[in-house]
Amino acid sequence: MQVAVKNQAGDTLEPIELNDAVFNVPMNQSLVHQAMVIYQANKRQGTHDTKTRAEVSGGGRKPWMQKHTGRARQGSTRSPQWRHGGVVFGPHPREYRKALPRRMRRLALRCVLSDKARAHRLVCLDATDTLNGKTKSIVDLLQNLEVSGSALVVTVGTDHNLVLSAHNVKKIWTLPVTQLNAEELLSRETVIMTVEAARWAEESLALDPHGRRGTKQAITGEATAVVESPADEAPAVEEAPAPRRRRRTTAAPAADTAEAPEADIADSTEVAEAEQAKPPARRRRRTTAAAQEPAAEASDAPEASGDAGTVDQAGSDEAPPEEEG
Repeated sequence: MQVAVKNQAGDTLEPIELNDAVFNVPMNQSLVHQAMVIYQANKRQGTHDTKTRAEVSGGGRKPWMQKHTGRARQGSTRSPQWRHGGVVFGPHPREYRKALPRRMRRLALRCVLSDKARAHRLVCLDATDTLNGKTKSIVDLLQNLEVSGSALVVTVGTDHNLVLSAHNVKKIWTLPVTQLNAEELLSRETVIMTVEAARWAEESLALDPHGRRGTKQAITGEATAVVESPADEAPAVEEAPAPRRRRRTTAAPAADTAEAPEADIADSTEVAEAEQAKPPARRRRRTTAAAQEPAAEASDAPEASGDAGTVDQAGSDEAPPEEEG
């Protein structure tokens, strides 16, 4: 799309060719309206507040007794139906901020820029050298450009002289191109943009971010080319080495294990595993001598004393008596 370029004296110079993907996009009214509503909602502070019946001072005493007065029953003089009472369902502090997706935000900006260019409300300026910080300098510039009413002056960066010159002029706003949005464009009738700012917007808005990996799509009229952004490129992730399996060692001392060969260590490991697999040994129940005396008396065999001695050895710590003869 071709846009006429004017100098600071108001003379028309050779037009410049701008990308149609940025300055000739069809208007999407629903998207622009949604973006405008979100921009305006984000400016709200949300500090409004009203007092409920619990927050209004007073009203601690019951106005009159419940019955026998002929009047309606009342519990407090700060009820909503009373004068100086609390407010029901009144506004309270809240957050109105909403998030607008990046691709929708950039598309809305392209739609409004294209609409301004098609309506001949976009003026390209070659330079801003004549602005010296005085109000008269920007007034003369607006008269040369035949701009009346509200206008937005867009530059590449923050121009200190431009800000000072337009500070006292009504309906004139200045803005760097990096902070340009659809709400600022819709609020002003005319957009005065320097050639450098127009080129910067053309290059920046022609690349549409896609996904989370920093891949950008170059928007053109016919096809879409994918451009890898080196700045947003994710760093390469190195594969972590596989963890080593720790060999099981026996309960032998460390010195003996270090000196033993690998075969002995393997054998000792197998022995230790076999010992752990064995069931725990049961402890033999200890019997008393009183329980064994009746059994010894009941036996008439000559080996009774020997058997008793054997039982004593197993169940008691005392030695068996020696036989006479």
